[in-house]
Amino acid sequence: MSKIAIITGSTRPNRINLGVAEWVFNQAVARGDADYELVDIADYNLPLLDEALPAAYGQYTNAHTQAWAAKIAEFDGFIFVTGEYNHSVTPALANALSFLNNEWANKAAGIVGYGSALGVRAVEHLRGILSELRIAHVQKQGMFSLFTDFENFSTFKPTEIQAASVEPMFEQVITWTKAMESVRNGDLIQA
Repeated sequence: MSKIAIITGSTRPNRINLGVAEWVFNQAVARGDADYELVDIADYNLPLLDEALPAAYGQYTNAHTQAWAAKIAEFDGFIFVTGEYNHSVTPALANALSFLNNEWANKAAGIVGYGSALGVRAVEHLRGILSELRIAHVQKQGMFSLFTDFENFSTFKPTEIQAASVEPMFEQVITWTKAMESVRNGDLIQA
């Protein structure tokens, strides 16, 4: 069974991101179509990128980077949960992604975004980062509004219509995760 991480996108105190990620995780587990795990980037205490060499070399010298790399290497696919921050992806998530390279490569990902404009600007920026890391991101995405899917702008309580936005994303992530396993295993037939 494919192993898929639901990855938080914030490390801030009193963050609403964790509530969204936990909800996504519970929706995923109820599907029973993969082995899902909630991975909280806050647990890794990643400072502002501090490795001496580019991540593409894979020569990580810091214990926090090595622990982060070992965790991400376990997965076949990902679902990233990001809020919109200054019309872009959250800084903590961008930083966490930048620590690694090959651990992300040739794996599938879905995105769940939230914000005043459903997180679409954050999602679009995140897609560019994922492309550079060779992560095959799916077209469908979960989308949530700070105005209608959060009680008092703090407690995640999605509306029925927005909650349904994650289902097509899950379907695509599962399909693409299985397909990318063939890419990683070199099972593709060369023409």
